[in-house]
Amino acid sequence: MFSLPSFVLSRQFILLTLLVLVLDQLTKSWALSALFVTGQQIVVTPFFNLTPVWNSGISFGLLADFPSVTGLGIPVFALLVVAWLYLQLSQLEAVQRFGAGFIAGGALGNVIDRLRFDRVIDFIDLHLLGYHWPAFNIADSAIFIGVVAWLYGIMSAPKSEGDTHA
Repeated sequence: MFSLPSFVLSRQFILLTLLVLVLDQLTKSWALSALFVTGQQIVVTPFFNLTPVWNSGISFGLLADFPSVTGLGIPVFALLVVAWLYLQLSQLEAVQRFGAGFIAGGALGNVIDRLRFDRVIDFIDLHLLGYHWPAFNIADSAIFIGVVAWLYGIMSAPKSEGDTHA
């Protein structure tokens, strides 16, 4: 059964979510004006570029050929995940709450892009020794960090006496 989280947990979650969301939207706003208007790529280091990429799919461009899924389905799913994370706060370990705020902020950042542009703004471009990672953004990074924190919280949680699962 769901119980609403305490005021302190709610406030921490909302502040972390907003921090990630604002950072994501500010960097995307910069990328739109500095990269997307001109189609310019900025080479920062031999392995790091800032490259304008419109992503109409989800991670790695998956489902790009299914606009009905990515246009409405993904944003609705993301909003449901954010609501579920909020309702779970009181049952989570501290590191999982941290992860939940990062996941929520990243999810909302990409939802805003989908609502504004029907696609997501990606611009962080990493490559090394012939290997090239698909372009991503701050929201994607936050979701990744949040999932890692969430999983760490699950794996490092103390086991109860009757728990026989590894």
